[in-house]
Amino acid sequence: MGKYTQEQILRMSGVNTRKCMKCGKCSGTCPAYDEMEYHPHQFVAMVENGDIDVLIQSNSIWNCLSCFACVERCPRSVEPANLIEAVRLAVIRRQGENHLKAEEIPDKLEEKLPQQAIVSAFRKYSK
Repeated sequence: MGKYTQEQILRMSGVNTRKCMKCGKCSGTCPAYDEMEYHPHQFVAMVENGDIDVLIQSNSIWNCLSCFACVERCPRSVEPANLIEAVRLAVIRRQGENHLKAEEIPDKLEEKLPQQAIVSAFRKYSK
């Protein structure tokens, strides 16, 4: 697939980025804040500015917990988590980027990771 545009991400997410008043409450409540390269309020601004390619390359889309705390906290109902989910989906939809090879699995395993999660991830990313 080709590049994703700002318009496509906005359509996929259903978010109106222009409602954001840049208060930062979404980022202040994010439990993954320290793990994120770009924080929820920055995602909103970057999508608004059309910096989709930068976000697609960011690890922040995978570090987001999808807990929607940012959505609950936003006074303007901007829903930053939906933008993150849309960018994540854009990456997954790209042909070839959603494949997990069997030899990559051992590097991703953690001792406390349930076996069901491993099998589920392998099924999801091996199609």
